[in-house]
Amino acid sequence: MAKQYETVIGLEVHVELATKTKIFCSCSTSFGGAPNTHTCPVCTGMPGSLPVLNKQVVEYAIAIGLATNCEITRVCKFDRKNYFYPDNPQNYQISQLYLPIARNGYVEIETGDTKKKVRIHEMHMEEDAGKLVHDEWDDTSIVDYNRSGVPLVEIVSEPDMRSADEVLAYLEKLRMIIQYLGASDCKLQEGSMRADVNLSVREMGSGKFGTRTEMKNLNSFKAIARAIEGERQRQIELLEEGRAVVQETRRWDDNKEYSYAMRSKEDAQDYRYFPEPDLVPVMIDEAWIEKIKMMQPELRDEKLARYKKEYEIPEYDARIITESKHMADIFEKAAAICKNPKKVSNWLMVETLRLLKESGMEPEEIRFSPENLAKLVKLTDSGDINSSVAKQVFVKMFEENTDPESYVKEHGLRTVNDEGELRAVLEQVIADNPQAAADYKSGKEKALGALVGQTMKIMRGKANPGQVNQRLKELLG
Repeated sequence: MAKQYETVIGLEVHVELATKTKIFCSCSTSFGGAPNTHTCPVCTGMPGSLPVLNKQVVEYAIAIGLATNCEITRVCKFDRKNYFYPDNPQNYQISQLYLPIARNGYVEIETGDTKKKVRIHEMHMEEDAGKLVHDEWDDTSIVDYNRSGVPLVEIVSEPDMRSADEVLAYLEKLRMIIQYLGASDCKLQEGSMRADVNLSVREMGSGKFGTRTEMKNLNSFKAIARAIEGERQRQIELLEEGRAVVQETRRWDDNKEYSYAMRSKEDAQDYRYFPEPDLVPVMIDEAWIEKIKMMQPELRDEKLARYKKEYEIPEYDARIITESKHMADIFEKAAAICKNPKKVSNWLMVETLRLLKESGMEPEEIRFSPENLAKLVKLTDSGDINSSVAKQVFVKMFEENTDPESYVKEHGLRTVNDEGELRAVLEQVIADNPQAAADYKSGKEKALGALVGQTMKIMRGKANPGQVNQRLKELLG
């Protein structure tokens, strides 16, 4: 009988914090500046320069720690992690090893009908390195230090995950918590959230961990899922052949769907950690923690529970809407203005999701305001515009945050409710389509649809289809 294997996975998740300035200097953290323009002597590692800790970094880290059920370390310190690499200008990174800011937490994840807790071993603050840009044409590598010194928290899980599905559920949960806190935008494609996967396999039922590898260069959830499956298969094949898995760091190539060995996996002693001499310990008292607790927003799980009580919308809709804090904010504000949460939910769940998918956009990139969405709902509720005109207006609103009331007025799209005008058009349509009129009178219901279509065409979609239907039936007896 073939051996059965279990995958054991732990993650190291790096999150760039949403501060305006770097962790130890006042340089900008904004993404996409010209190379080496967001730099100074501190973040380029010039001799004699001294770091000064950004207080907002500590507050974001405490907020994330509290939201992930961690114990906050009352006295935490920074340490030097020594290693040489061209994107690391000081030849060391300021990080935390001995007294990280938070420990012993967990997040609860759901996969299918199963809930489980993924434990968080620790969370620490550190500075990001620069970025190497490899020019294959010139066969050179150049370095951009704009990212050097951008504040990070690294969240280290316990090896509690057993599948790619659990890993993705954990990452989604972390991303949602951190986005709700406003501590980071967590954009994988821009590198503001990065995950390194520590993976090993063992025989099913064994209590002993296998040899783990660490996979880097994972910049999308799909790449993470493929990397987990690829590395799992590679390790199982090695064990089946009687060969050993080597503890090493591997680079995942998503185009080739294969990982390559980068270097042997370092342990803490290889980095020669020692306390950072240029920074004093961070003293965190109860008053500071209480202040941050008071400022914590309503997180997704709490919001979902409230939606079930407060709004008459399906649970599925509530789950989708609350996956994005930005979308949830739009929903709540628009529903409060127009007093019709179901209609607001419908616009978000159908047309908004469709246009987001077609545009390749994320919910956080929605541009229209809740005020304009509420106006659109009111225009349809009052019968001032019909559903086909509403969809046309919504596309403009989605693209440019156009005011629906102004757009409808400027383009003459308001529904025609003039009985005299409508009757004249209907009589003309019946006269111009005698065969369809005769077919309807002889019992062919479908013929009415052709007459309705002709009427809507003449009135450029500005009639109420229900009203047109009713009046045609009356005129045709």
